[in-house]
Amino acid sequence: MAGPSGKKEKVEKAGTSGKKKKDVKKETGLGLSAKKDDNFGEWYSEVCKQDMIEYYDISGCYILRPWSMAIWEIMQTFFDAEIKKMKVKNCYFPLFVSPAVLEKEKDHIEGFAPEVAWVTKSGKSDLEVPIAIRPTSETVMYPYYSKWIRGHRDLPLKLNQWCNVVRWEFSNPTPFIRSREFLWQEGHTAFATKEEADTEVLQILELYRRIYEEYLAVPVVKGMKSENEKFAGGLYTTSVEAFIPNTGRGVQGATSHCLGQNFAKMFEINYENEKGETAMVWQNSWAYSTRTIGVMIMTHGDDKGLVLPPKVASVQVVVIPVPYKDANMQGIYDACTATASALCEAGFRAEEDLRDNYSPGWKYSDWEMKGVPVRIEIGPRDLEKNQVRTVRRDNGVKEDIPRDSLVEHVKELLEKIQLNMYEVAKQKREACVQEIKTWDEFIEALNKKKLILAPWCDEEEVERDVKARTKGETGAAKTLCSPFDQPELPEGTLCFASGKPAKKWTYWGRSY
Repeated sequence: MAGPSGKKEKVEKAGTSGKKKKDVKKETGLGLSAKKDDNFGEWYSEVCKQDMIEYYDISGCYILRPWSMAIWEIMQTFFDAEIKKMKVKNCYFPLFVSPAVLEKEKDHIEGFAPEVAWVTKSGKSDLEVPIAIRPTSETVMYPYYSKWIRGHRDLPLKLNQWCNVVRWEFSNPTPFIRSREFLWQEGHTAFATKEEADTEVLQILELYRRIYEEYLAVPVVKGMKSENEKFAGGLYTTSVEAFIPNTGRGVQGATSHCLGQNFAKMFEINYENEKGETAMVWQNSWAYSTRTIGVMIMTHGDDKGLVLPPKVASVQVVVIPVPYKDANMQGIYDACTATASALCEAGFRAEEDLRDNYSPGWKYSDWEMKGVPVRIEIGPRDLEKNQVRTVRRDNGVKEDIPRDSLVEHVKELLEKIQLNMYEVAKQKREACVQEIKTWDEFIEALNKKKLILAPWCDEEEVERDVKARTKGETGAAKTLCSPFDQPELPEGTLCFASGKPAKKWTYWGRSY
């Protein structure tokens, strides 16, 4: 199975003609059985198994293999450096939560109660008091914020932890998108004033936008969540929202919450201000998780497998020898090794694939399925001309490049691929956006899997009513976010659902 090079027969024969048949390993079939447009769920499951995850023997739990962990680590390196510029410090709190602490903030625990996993036994003995496994860490951390914050000089307190959390999801577990255990970072900060908290909420949200758009090449919308959809117990929630055109579903990409003073009240996080008076802190919490990887796969993957943005690909360039009968194979192998080494020395993540028991065509398909952004082919003609052939994973374009200028060309090529992947994804997303004014237009757009922008009265009961009226096998429609970048709302515009005066434009749709 050849890749985009279109040289299947010629290359595969060339790959075996110089060796005895017994030396060549029997090549297993490559390729996906499901098509992205025909059966998205099956396609996604197949693509995730291409070195990204392995299914575990507990439903809803997945093994993250090195190919996906490398992506997580690259994002982590970026985000960790950025929050440290903001004077945020890393810490680690225990995984376990006592019931008394967990249940202290009633609205908060009610929002998470169905997903909380409990430890009830030690060996064969029942625990006298069950212990919860953290679904999030507000109630884990804030009793100690109360202990550590005494005066205004203790503020701001800015902590972050990189950890795992457990939410015992019962419906439709999906690798990366909805799992019972996942990796994330969670930041928890405390300030003397609401203004400081408000500023940080948006600073963090911008970092999340950068992760999606600059690293994962996924377009997102920054906006405010509705009262129904905000973080349980918080004052308000902001988010970055992605959209998957193939399924017509939104994905909450990451959230940055202003918790207000509600948790401070519950956990008695008070301090003495400059005037000697007792005051309560203002708090934020913010998080992004390995869900980011799932959104990237859904956005860019195609019928050949993964398509990885260069910035997060653990291997950005793979170099493959193309053997021919009577060719100087040692010279070709040496050129491949030298090419990969030169690229690595220049700061790229490059590897050579010198496996001699697979044909070039098989290797092309293998690395295409893994999503490596650039493939370099070197054959005898390339060796003679002191050149290489580059093949792009995102669009299959081939170029013959002099080896002397390869480093500069690869740098430019990877930048072009990163930008092109974002632009293509943005165009596909924008083609799905539909502005509506009436309920009938809303239902029609929903059935067409659109990202719906609608005028809304901003009333909780109206959103609950929309959910009830659209509930079905594929899930109910709800607000995704009200974008910060608001289109003009003409005077007299009415809410599409209630007929009351509209207050804002809001994105609606089904979601993961």
